[in-house]
Amino acid sequence: MLILSLALTVVAYLLGSLSAAIVVCRLLRLPDPRSAGSRNPGATNVLRIGGKWPAFLTLAGDLLKGVLPVLAAHALHLPPWGLAAVMFAAFLGHLYPLYFGFAGGKGVATTLGVVLAMSPPVGLAACLTWLATAAITRYSSLAALVAVGLTPIYTALWTRQPALVLTTLLIAAILTWRHRENIARLRAGTESRIGRKSATPSTP
Repeated sequence: MLILSLALTVVAYLLGSLSAAIVVCRLLRLPDPRSAGSRNPGATNVLRIGGKWPAFLTLAGDLLKGVLPVLAAHALHLPPWGLAAVMFAAFLGHLYPLYFGFAGGKGVATTLGVVLAMSPPVGLAACLTWLATAAITRYSSLAALVAVGLTPIYTALWTRQPALVLTTLLIAAILTWRHRENIARLRAGTESRIGRKSATPSTP
């Protein structure tokens, strides 16, 4: 079981390293998302530079690379610590992709993917939290921060597995750090709102 867990953890990282934003933009001959728009290789930036269809493909790709390895971990009946390792590896692959110079995105969609596959009720709670926060504040970045910040609590309530709770806490901490520029803009009142263009590029 240890070898199987380690092997799937490596696979999860390699799959997570496939940046959907970069691949989609290359296939559709769009500008490199790392050098255009907000310079973040994620679905929101692809929406900005390429439109809805490329953004949808990017979102689906980033979700799937979180969902698939975690579903495989469930299918192989890995213990909670093994499942946690696979979750974190997929998330880390998105942030620091092996194939793209370790320069990745912020991890919101991939986090949602691993959480949905880990526990559908937890994933649904996180999605509803994002939607509610976004509807009230119109800030995509704030919605992501609130949803991810509450995910460890949802995980504790639904799974009662310390390894999974600790992993979602670690993911939340790293994702918050990756959003430090967004947090600074939120404090300054210069963060762009959903549906409203801003002179300062913003990413969720």
